[in-house]
Amino acid sequence: MDTKGALMLTTKQLEDIEALQKECELHDKLQLKLNWDMLKTRTDNHYDFFLYDNDVLIAFLGLYPFGTTVEVCGMVKPTDRRKHHFSNLFEEAMAVAKIQGFHKILLNAPAGSDEAKAFLKHYKAVYSFSEHQMKWEPRELEEVSGFTLRKAEQKDLPLRVQLNIESFGLDDESSLEIENRVDLEMDNSVYIIDTHEQSVGKIRVKVEDEEAWIYGFSILPHFRGKGIGRKVLQSIVKKYASQGNSLHLEVETENMHALSLYESIGFQIVHAQDYYIYK
Repeated sequence: MDTKGALMLTTKQLEDIEALQKECELHDKLQLKLNWDMLKTRTDNHYDFFLYDNDVLIAFLGLYPFGTTVEVCGMVKPTDRRKHHFSNLFEEAMAVAKIQGFHKILLNAPAGSDEAKAFLKHYKAVYSFSEHQMKWEPRELEEVSGFTLRKAEQKDLPLRVQLNIESFGLDDESSLEIENRVDLEMDNSVYIIDTHEQSVGKIRVKVEDEEAWIYGFSILPHFRGKGIGRKVLQSIVKKYASQGNSLHLEVETENMHALSLYESIGFQIVHAQDYYIYK
């Protein structure tokens, strides 16, 4: 029985997704990336696919649009696997993705999941990149100076879009869509990095359940290699750790410079996600 939400996901649907996620993660000893900030702020019913049996959620798949790219992640109750449930949801979701006209479809799977790899191989998905989830292990950090952090304003939107394009390889449409969505989410703080009266970068922090997640950290190319990024990161970590939060972030494995920077101030890898291109 395939069901959809009306517009936003209902409280029961969110609770069912969370319960299924916990069951799967405990059984498989891994961590799923379900983009909860997006699930909680859905504004339409196009992107979530459910399979219930006697009011129990046994399979779920979500589409997560980021401009012209869409990410895909899902799960099946351990006792109900190998019954083609996920394949059926996937086929339905891909039909929607095709109608929506996304330029790129990325399938997200925990790096340690053999079942996910078998599924991806069956659908001839091609490995693209991996992403590390990192957590900060508390340590003393030095006091820093030489820059200021201020909350982003409307006038900073062009800079934010430019930084996404230059730092993350996004196109104009995707970059603008992401920044507009970020501004609508709760518990988000977007900071602009200023130095010597110039705006040179941005960093976003989202806090929920005493976890502070760092996203979109980027510096304009001309200002890289000057130690600004390291100082900003230390400042953000100190600020949010002092408020009683644990600190987390995600970084692509190919970005060795960023990985080294994060590790140098105390971030350690705790999970990995693989991304595959589906055509």
